[in-house]
Amino acid sequence: MSGSQLVSVRVGRVRTLDRPPWDHSPDRTWQSAYRKDEVAGPIPVGRLGLEGDEVFSTDVHGGPNMAVLTYSAEHYPDWQRELGRTDFGPGAFGENLTVTGLDERTVCIGDTYQVGEVQLQVSQPRGPCSNISRYWAIPTLLKRVSETHRTGWYLRVLVEGRLERGQNMTRTARLHPEWSIERLLRLRLEPQSDPQGLRWLSTCEGLSPEWQAMYAGLADRVG
Repeated sequence: MSGSQLVSVRVGRVRTLDRPPWDHSPDRTWQSAYRKDEVAGPIPVGRLGLEGDEVFSTDVHGGPNMAVLTYSAEHYPDWQRELGRTDFGPGAFGENLTVTGLDERTVCIGDTYQVGEVQLQVSQPRGPCSNISRYWAIPTLLKRVSETHRTGWYLRVLVEGRLERGQNMTRTARLHPEWSIERLLRLRLEPQSDPQGLRWLSTCEGLSPEWQAMYAGLADRVG
């Protein structure tokens, strides 16, 4: 058993945003629900995520295995110091839940958490994309997120209900204590380091089908 606390709960709607000058495209705007606003009180959570949280690119975001994006509050002081910016705080990485007491080193695939009425399960790491750099107009930010493994992680919703800021997030089950989010991310970048692990992850209970398929492909490539 372990516990943490929700320090921020957020949802976003699809907005049209300006592209930074270095983001070369004929279209000088882009659409995303990356920016998320704080929810003050209890909010319903269904199989596809928090009520009112929109998804623009449904081919790569959203769905039951990417229902709730979670990020560690402990990372934000590091980002503020490294980037020299004070505007990096809860919500800066487009997350729904900002949590204390958890990070990519301590969260493992298949971990189950109780938050109020809601039961959530860790389904996959967040595969960071260029929207992170695009939103903040920092071209090197995506690379830095990947290098530090400060990506965040996704949760699926096992039991629907309501949650709110300030509630405890208590782990109630752990399927694979040896497979932290950080280890999964590291293996994605260095597949040759553990071919046996790749094969095991390709059928791992609790890991999303998309990431199972990715590791299966890497296993085939590594041999």
